[in-house]
Amino acid sequence: MFSHRTNWRLAPNALTRAIEEAHASGQEILDLTVSNPTEAGIRPDAEIVLAALVNPEAMHYDPQPRGLSGARQAVCHYYRESHDVFDLDPERLILTTSTSEAYSYVFRLLCNPGDEVLVPKPSYPLFEFLAGLADVKLVPYPLLYDHGWQIDFDSLYKTATPQSRAVILVHPNNPTGSYASASETSALNAFCRDYGLALIVDEVFLDYAHDGARRDSFVTNADALTFTLSGVSKISALPQMKLAWVATSGPEEAVAEAGARLEIIADTYLSMNTPVQPAAPVLLDQRKQIQPVVVDRLRVNLAELDRLLVDRPSCTRLQVEGGWYAVLRVPVLGTDEDLAIDLLRKMGVIVHPGHFYDFPNEGHLVLSLITEPGVFCEGVARLLQVVGA
Repeated sequence: MFSHRTNWRLAPNALTRAIEEAHASGQEILDLTVSNPTEAGIRPDAEIVLAALVNPEAMHYDPQPRGLSGARQAVCHYYRESHDVFDLDPERLILTTSTSEAYSYVFRLLCNPGDEVLVPKPSYPLFEFLAGLADVKLVPYPLLYDHGWQIDFDSLYKTATPQSRAVILVHPNNPTGSYASASETSALNAFCRDYGLALIVDEVFLDYAHDGARRDSFVTNADALTFTLSGVSKISALPQMKLAWVATSGPEEAVAEAGARLEIIADTYLSMNTPVQPAAPVLLDQRKQIQPVVVDRLRVNLAELDRLLVDRPSCTRLQVEGGWYAVLRVPVLGTDEDLAIDLLRKMGVIVHPGHFYDFPNEGHLVLSLITEPGVFCEGVARLLQVVGA
């Protein structure tokens, strides 16, 4: 009765079951995996945001496949102000309700059933579900760690086959927090040209560089057909507002055909709701208030983590350049999932095991740096009582 693409294992995994049991028992829980800013005490100005949604235009339905012009102009304004991009054409933007939807549009645009998309490893586990729903096969290429993270280009070239259609870059990667360097960008463009592939770039954490230095966006990348994804979920810490986009750049002829085809895909669904689109300028402007708050919390928690690790030589924090996460390398005491369950039951601390993000080896835990600082400090201290001896 059901399609093979939804033939998922529906039973919760062992860690999820342990978390449910802990909550049911009334155990005090310190959650170091919080990724939802609305649950971490990080909220833009509620009065301003809600007032922006009270707009008479919301009562008029004007179905524009690419999204309303004013909303797309607001996205272009964001790139001008935050990333010195002055030549982004709003006609190259397609608004979506989420970056997940943007991925599905691009997968449908580029891939026939069974085609391949190259994806970094370690990285975010959502790709597996998105690709499965689009009948696309994911082929991982490794990120290597040596005083920082780098793309393994030798392995990347070996992964390409005649069925390859695109390569995904997460900039900065989640959870490693590594940005693509200028040399890596050049090499990725050459790789895409060599194999006739598109580049799909996820930039949701682009604005959160820990050193405060501005990182270049791929929205104007011209050397390969490029689809750049982002949205207000991370830019303005407003995941509930469901406003994202995909920007197309690259060789003019390919961009024009891709844009025409994407418009038909978007027109088929018309998923963007009207109220959020006139509010787009206000929602994006909230980043000016919220991003300094988020960056301050990232820095405070990262500094606290480093302080707590000073006397724990068996544990190390891997280098991170941006984003909301930190990776902790710990002694291998079994599987990372077993360790996470042990930490929960003994210490009431929730962490993500590294295998959730396809780390190739055991001995990695992933922590959210947007956790409320008091919770983060106490949670890490408890964690180190178990793994930092």
